[in-house]
Amino acid sequence: MTMRLAKAITAVIFAAVLSLLTACGGSEQAAGIPAARTITDAAGRTVSVPEQINSVYSVNPVGTIFMYTLAPDKIAGRNWELAAAEKKYTLPAYQRLPVLGGYFGKDKVMNKEEVLKVGPDILLSMGEVDSAAAASADSLQQQLGIPVVVVGLELESMAETYAFMGSLLGVEERAGELAQYCREALAAVQEQILAIPADKRIRVYYAEGDQGLETDPQGSRHTEVLDLVRGINVADVALQSGYGRARVSIEQLLIWEPEVIIVCYDQSFQALNNPLRFIREDANWRQLKAVRQNKVYQIPYAPFNWFDRPPSVNRLIGVKWLANLLYPGQFHYNMAAETKKFYRLFYHLELTDQEVAEILQNAQ
Repeated sequence: MTMRLAKAITAVIFAAVLSLLTACGGSEQAAGIPAARTITDAAGRTVSVPEQINSVYSVNPVGTIFMYTLAPDKIAGRNWELAAAEKKYTLPAYQRLPVLGGYFGKDKVMNKEEVLKVGPDILLSMGEVDSAAAASADSLQQQLGIPVVVVGLELESMAETYAFMGSLLGVEERAGELAQYCREALAAVQEQILAIPADKRIRVYYAEGDQGLETDPQGSRHTEVLDLVRGINVADVALQSGYGRARVSIEQLLIWEPEVIIVCYDQSFQALNNPLRFIREDANWRQLKAVRQNKVYQIPYAPFNWFDRPPSVNRLIGVKWLANLLYPGQFHYNMAAETKKFYRLFYHLELTDQEVAEILQNAQ
């Protein structure tokens, strides 16, 4: 066989194989089968997901807020009805999304039938990563026939989470911008925190519930911001799994003697049940020196709480706020400017000076 003939035969074989592969791909497309790829999620699960992901439904608010910052156009639905502050400081398109429920808070469930009607490309389970999260994802994926991706979300590894999600969703450039902010903001705070002596660290009580008598201790995912800025969490209570919120008493608080009290305002509360007002005015609370000295501050919560509930991206700006609040001699952030920057980058909003003042009311 001549060299020329051999090359001709090789070319014919290659063309035949290419034609066969093309025909197979064409048949898949004709059958409506999208191209897929295999990924490994944070729980170590191997998941087959569409090559192009256009629609994501998060099973909890942690992931929904994350998606709002990264790719709001890809959110398939919300987990909850929006409060007034959330409506004021979020995009109109986000407000129009259907409410499909989810697994969060106390006894909340996802409306599986409605999720199936919406038909997201994937479901996102973001937050704690453990065997229970993996098992729940496997079960949900089997029930709905939709890929479920488990992703961790801790403050100190948030930049890596953005990189992973950016690659998953095909929005690497946007994810890179947000990841850079995460790295720079956390590194700056952590570096300066090291200069604060142990005996100068501030004792803090995190007040939750409509009367402030619920809290979470050190090591809880609900107090990660306080741990990161090296505040001393005075709550000597057992760590509650899931929703958290251990009940405490005024008598315990008198023993713990917090120097500063930060107050979580649940947006579902009526104005009359504002825990900040209750703590400042209640006679029992006024036994505490921190209350009498007006060292009680409301955690900013519009559109999402800066400290917790849910423990998502919204806590990033809270790290700067709390470091500033506890250690004004060490940190000198212009919180008005920082708020504008964060909301522009993460929440797609240009705030006015009046809006910033409203967001920071009772927080400084």
